[in-house]
Amino acid sequence: QVQLVESGGGLVQPGGSLRLSCAASGTIFNGYAMGWYRQAPGKQRELVATIASDSGGNRVYVDSVKGRFIISRDNAKNTVYLQMNSLKPEDTAVYYCNTPTIPIFSWGQGTQVTVSS
Repeated sequence: QVQLVESGGGLVQPGGSLRLSCAASGTIFNGYAMGWYRQAPGKQRELVATIASDSGGNRVYVDSVKGRFIISRDNAKNTVYLQMNSLKPEDTAVYYCNTPTIPIFSWGQGTQVTVSS
């Protein structure tokens, strides 16, 4: 079973940047597409970015983050990243990584991102 540990969140001013990391244990990680999800208070968890199993593979973004967020992965390090630029207050949420395929992995604890002046 793959275990996921997210990190890199914090408090940032509007317009700022953060880079999130998701470290995965388990030898099967490299064969899976991966994604970043977020959940804001009182809202459902949403998928914001996905990347195919190979590091040069297809990337898909939800419209609200297109042009601002970049998902990447380093399969040698079993890690997925989310570079977040031009952050907005509406990006405030707990961010999680997981595979967008079924069955999903167990959820990690997530990392809090707060965008506020």
